[in-house]
Amino acid sequence: MRKPSRNPFFWLLMAVLSITFIGPLVIMALTSFKTNVEAKQAPPTIIPHEWTLRAYRQLFVVDDASPVLSWLGNSLFAAAVNALLVCLFASMAAYAFARLPLRGKNVLFALVLSTMFVPGFIFLMPNFEIMSKLQWLDTLAAIIFPGTAGAFGVFFLRQFFISLPLELEESARIDGAGPFKTFFQIVLPNARGALMTLLVLSFLGNWNDFVWPIYVLFSDSRLTLPVGLTRLQGSYTIDYPVIMAGGTVAAVPVLILYVILQRYIIGGVASSGIKG
Repeated sequence: MRKPSRNPFFWLLMAVLSITFIGPLVIMALTSFKTNVEAKQAPPTIIPHEWTLRAYRQLFVVDDASPVLSWLGNSLFAAAVNALLVCLFASMAAYAFARLPLRGKNVLFALVLSTMFVPGFIFLMPNFEIMSKLQWLDTLAAIIFPGTAGAFGVFFLRQFFISLPLELEESARIDGAGPFKTFFQIVLPNARGALMTLLVLSFLGNWNDFVWPIYVLFSDSRLTLPVGLTRLQGSYTIDYPVIMAGGTVAAVPVLILYVILQRYIIGGVASSGIKG
C-alpha cells in the first residue's frame, strides 16, 4: 500500500481544495437552518445564532399542495432511468468498437468522438422538434431519452473494454457462449467499476440539468427539482433559508449515491483513464 505523503505543502493544498469544494455545501446547509432575517444580515454569520427548521417546514409541511416531493420524485426517476439507459447503450456500442471486427470502425469511432466537441446548445432546437413530433413535451420521457446515446460513455467504456484480457472471452466461446451471453455474463460483470462510474456521472448530469427541462417541461407537477426550486423565489423578495433548504435536499441523494459507490468510482476512473 502506498504510504501517505509527508510533504506539508501537499496537505496544505489538500486542505485548501477540501475547503473550496466542501465549504459552499456546508454554508448552504447551515443557512437553511437560519431565520430569514439572520440570513440577510451583514456581515453574514456562518453558524446560525437561532437554529430553526422553518425553511424545511415551509418546504414540505406548511403548504399541503407543496410540489417539492413531486419534483424530487421526478428528478430521482428521470435521473435513474436515464443513467441505466446510458450504461446499457454505451456499453453495447463501446464493446462493438473495442472488440468486434467491423470494417471502418475506427473512422466511425472518430466521428462519434467528434460529437463531443459540438456545443450542447446546438442540439436544443432539433431535440425540441423531435420531442414535439413524438408528443413527449411536458413528460418525463423528454428528459430521460435525449442524451442516452452520448459519445462520452462510449469513449469511457471502450477504454476499459480494450484493457480486458481476451482470454476471458475466448474461454467463454470455447464453453459455447454466444456473443450476447459473453457480453452480458462475462464482459459486463468484469466492467463493474467502469459501469458504476458512468452510472454516477450520468445520474449527476441528468440530476443537475437545468436548461433542457426548462424548455420541455411546463406543468408545475412535471418539473424536476433544480427547475422547481426557482419557483420558490418570490418576485420581489427572496427567502434565502428556503432556497438553501431546497438546495440541501437536492444535494443529499447525490452525496448518498457517491458515498455508496465511491469505491467503484475511484477504481473505474483510475483504470479507464490510463489505458487506451
